[in-house]
Amino acid sequence: MPSPTRWWLVRHAPVINPSGAIYGQRDIDCDVSDDRVFGAVAANLPRDALWLQSPLTRTRKTAAALKAAGAEGPDPIDEPRLIEQSFGDWQGGDREAIRARHPEAYRRFWLAPADERAPNGESFVDVVDRVRAALLDWSAQAPDRDIVAVMHGGSIRAALAHALALPPERALSFHAETVSVTRIDLYPDGQAAVVFVNATPWRF
Repeated sequence: MPSPTRWWLVRHAPVINPSGAIYGQRDIDCDVSDDRVFGAVAANLPRDALWLQSPLTRTRKTAAALKAAGAEGPDPIDEPRLIEQSFGDWQGGDREAIRARHPEAYRRFWLAPADERAPNGESFVDVVDRVRAALLDWSAQAPDRDIVAVMHGGSIRAALAHALALPPERALSFHAETVSVTRIDLYPDGQAAVVFVNATPWRF
């Protein structure tokens, strides 16, 4: 069997969001102060990998913290298709205030989030489509290589939807802890294997 491209999907560090606002693609900061966590994750990442990152501060800072903790590899490449789901006009807003202003749209979105879009946002189905395209493109460019991709909970779930051929709404059941790693192997013939999901530093 041909060798796969091995994807190491790392979720970004915890966001700094004291107000609890909906953030989605909003560019907010994250906490990279836990050296133990970054050291443990860095020690388990492949040494000769291609690095990708979503072009947001929280993923860039997470990638930089992993490198500072000893992870090896070239400077990460920004890949916009790995960005978090856009919640459109709701980004930066208070959940209860949005619920009060748009009760029906809010109810539809959170009860059936795979197909629904926030106003001027995107659905999870849209996220699956763009993440799938990124996975396939980079796998073709880097066959039989390791790729470390620092990304988001939503885009990691989208990658799992592709790898497992799941309906998007089923993939929403997965959870990705901050600074956890999910490993997916993608083969040239289109086959895929999920090696592990949501591995935290203490579960490798």
